[in-house]
Amino acid sequence: MTVRLQLAIDAPEHLALIPRVGQYFDVIEVGTPVLKRFGLAAISTVRELGGGKPVLADTKTADGGAFEAEMIFAAGAAMMTVLAHASLATRRNADEVAQRYGGEVVLDTILDGGLDVEPLLDGRPPQDVWLALHAPSDARRAGVGTEDHIDRVAQRRQRGFRVSLAGGIRRANLARALEVAPEIVVIGSGVTEATDPEGEAAWIRTQVDASTPGI
Repeated sequence: MTVRLQLAIDAPEHLALIPRVGQYFDVIEVGTPVLKRFGLAAISTVRELGGGKPVLADTKTADGGAFEAEMIFAAGAAMMTVLAHASLATRRNADEVAQRYGGEVVLDTILDGGLDVEPLLDGRPPQDVWLALHAPSDARRAGVGTEDHIDRVAQRRQRGFRVSLAGGIRRANLARALEVAPEIVVIGSGVTEATDPEGEAAWIRTQVDASTPGI
């Protein structure tokens, strides 16, 4: 299995990095703060800066699934996030719109990484469901975050889910993240706040390409 790399852009000043480091990534994420600052225009801007690479809009949708999904996918996003705790109706509505556009919904477990994920299947095979195992940035910055989300990847993948791993992934724990073999590894501040973003992105790409993950 080939691990894909996703670059998370969470601050306006990080947009300028996309032409410099975008070549090392497979997906570019418009982070929630950037979406709130610039709106739907951020999606087309990131697509242009990234040379047309797939864009994930980190909407963290909690309600209004069809309405938000229509806006996001019509704006050109390939993927969007919906909170795993959102109602079944919200998840279904967002997914129906995503299918119409050929896009995908990622269910973000940021509120509770250990929640029972079986109800998220909603009659679908697990390989059709994306889970984002996501460590909250505020908790990590407050010193109370953990890396439990990395430990959960193998369990979710063995069940058959497609997994995106996000939150605090950087040089120090990249090998551990690759070992558990998520489909997507999300890198944010590990590159955007690095002293040498290009060098760090190139190094991360090399490590991913050299890995042969599998469970």
